[in-house]
Amino acid sequence: MPTRNQIRQLVRTKRQSLSKIEQQQFSNDLLAQLTERADVKAAKNIAIYLANDSEIDAMPFIQWCWQQKKSIYLPVIHPFSPGHLLFLHYEENSDMRANTYGILEPKLDIRLIQKISEIDIIFTPLVAFDQTGNRLGMGGGFYDRTLSSWYTQYCLDNEGKNIHERKITKPYPIGLAHDIQLIDEIPSQLWDIPLPEIVTPTKQYKFDIHK
Repeated sequence: MPTRNQIRQLVRTKRQSLSKIEQQQFSNDLLAQLTERADVKAAKNIAIYLANDSEIDAMPFIQWCWQQKKSIYLPVIHPFSPGHLLFLHYEENSDMRANTYGILEPKLDIRLIQKISEIDIIFTPLVAFDQTGNRLGMGGGFYDRTLSSWYTQYCLDNEGKNIHERKITKPYPIGLAHDIQLIDEIPSQLWDIPLPEIVTPTKQYKFDIHK
């Protein structure tokens, strides 16, 4: 089995090979997928990310959210707690800064921080995923740390319940990816947080991640 870093290199290369026309089409297809979801329509506070390194571009969806008067939050690297994220309110005129990875994020302002427990849905980026909901990120562990409390509570809330009867625990995480980011198997580690759903331009995957 390839190592995690080998998988990252392979999938990132495939993702970077997509043309601008393909990227635009896939972005529009993703918009169509997301805007038909009942949970998205009902959500008031949504955390998401700005595309980087040929990730699927969610900006058309962000613009739709603004039109629907939904509040959008972007991840900001925590300045005092290494490896952790804050989520700040994001608008069209937000003052943006590039972080240490070269990714744009809102300028840190404590007045714009949203409590993670007040976020309805958190859309996460990823490098690769498999058929069981395992997510491979860039290796920093930011989202695994962000979602660790959610996953613990999710398992407690849904112990012994059928998948169709399970309680939605906030913030509900959904991964976003290109179809080509699906692989056979990701070698998981103890701290990895699996995702209950991943949405691509052509499909919405649901996983039974309850342990």
